[in-house]
Amino acid sequence: MANYTAADIKALRERTGAGMMDVKKALDEANGDADKAMELIRIKGLKGATKREGRSTAEGLVAAAVENGVGVMVEVNCETDFVAKAAPFIDFSNKVLAVALTSGAADVESLLAADVDGKPLSELVIEAGALLGEKVAIRRIARIEGATVDAYLHKTSKDLPAQVGVLFAVDGAGEGAGVVAHDVAVHIAAMSPTFVSRDEISPETVENERRIATETAQAEGKPEAAMSKIVEGRLTGFFKEIVLVDQAFAKDAKKSVGTVLDEAGVKAVAFARFRVGA
Repeated sequence: MANYTAADIKALRERTGAGMMDVKKALDEANGDADKAMELIRIKGLKGATKREGRSTAEGLVAAAVENGVGVMVEVNCETDFVAKAAPFIDFSNKVLAVALTSGAADVESLLAADVDGKPLSELVIEAGALLGEKVAIRRIARIEGATVDAYLHKTSKDLPAQVGVLFAVDGAGEGAGVVAHDVAVHIAAMSPTFVSRDEISPETVENERRIATETAQAEGKPEAAMSKIVEGRLTGFFKEIVLVDQAFAKDAKKSVGTVLDEAGVKAVAFARFRVGA
């Protein structure tokens, strides 16, 4: 007769994120000892690390934090949403974020090489995969600096950790700057701009968009006399889709994001937006 209960299985699954059958087998082998079973699950996971290398990691979470005017955000991936919401995976992701904050890493390679208690973070990634029984990966990292930086995390499902994360920096400080930075960060999460301003778009991209707008207008038989105005209008529409300061503000569509920032007396410095798997 098994020396454990259904509640023991549930508790160990929550601790490890492992599958039910793996948990039951470990508890059987450990004669119901949860700590021993957890150790067995980890050992089994390390042995299977090579087999997991080619697996897809489309689930996971985004974690972000701001310290001393520096915002850091990471996306940590796993294979299933079950593991994504498991406490061990969330704890590991928070550890990754902490290392990202203290190490100063600006890219994944540097982050994985960062020292954690005498060994590189890359080894902890392997150990996390062993514990969870799935491939775990750090997909990307962003660092943004500014007088005020806001970190906003958004849950697309109440049952999962944050799937969308935003860092947004402005050049001003104070309560007003903090409020508008947060509001715009929420806007970025929803509207997904690509650039802060038009200046960041390459001239080649703008000219290509102008050419497409011109050829489209000609194909529609638009009058030549109005062609220039039509093309520039469509180009403006293109900018409003991808440029943050040109977008209609999510909280008040009568104003652009640029206008909202101007009214607060600040300018946008930079932003980063992650969505798990995108």
